[in-house]
Amino acid sequence: MKLENKVAIVTGGSKGIGKGVALVFCQEGAKVVIAANGVREGQEAVAEIKEKGGEAIFVKCDIANENEVQDLVNKTIDTYGRLDILVNNAGIGTYKSVLECTSEEWDRCLAVNLKGFFLCSKYSIPHMQSIGKGVIINMSSVHSHASAKGTAPYCASKGAITSLTRNMALDYGPVIRVNSIAPGWVLTPLIEDLFNSYDDPAAARKKIEDRQVMKRIGTPEDVGYACAFLASDEASFITGTQLFVDGGLTAVLEDWE
Repeated sequence: MKLENKVAIVTGGSKGIGKGVALVFCQEGAKVVIAANGVREGQEAVAEIKEKGGEAIFVKCDIANENEVQDLVNKTIDTYGRLDILVNNAGIGTYKSVLECTSEEWDRCLAVNLKGFFLCSKYSIPHMQSIGKGVIINMSSVHSHASAKGTAPYCASKGAITSLTRNMALDYGPVIRVNSIAPGWVLTPLIEDLFNSYDDPAAARKKIEDRQVMKRIGTPEDVGYACAFLASDEASFITGTQLFVDGGLTAVLEDWE
């Protein structure tokens, strides 16, 4: 198993991509701390992991709140005695143009999607340094590379995450490796709600699937397997880079068919 006896925090680990990461990590032998705002969803994710033979705990945490982040890391250390891996995944989607977005919406998006990554890293890094090794994986997005109309706060936060990843890799290597992942279309509750907002959800989904090189939408586990690789010793010479897990989406310039 790639992550046997490792301890990992996965923020936003109660659903969507975060849950996919948590499930794969447990399959690979890691002990996982799921951090999320939703208590019921967090407890259900832990129960599912335990039913499958994994080990996990849930800690309620708003990653934009510094005191709650400190509590998250402290509970991880109190429970497992160490911290090997941090997956900064929790985020919110604020899809508006600059003119449409309010100051409050902008601040909240950046507080969660960027400041939250900073805070979780800030309080995790010393524990990784104390054991002489660690891995941080930041969840960015294809929107850090190319974008779509009406996504200003979201793509700004994801572009910043990609840049922050490179800087952290420089600051904390060789002890800590820091990489980012850029998912494309992944079937999360957010995307399912998007499809369900159409009169014909199945047709809306098929339209998106047909645009993909792989002719399907990704699963949270697809991203989880990529995270498990980057977190493992198999990726010991990889740091400061971004892995696109997008089914080839960003490879497409134009489609002539």
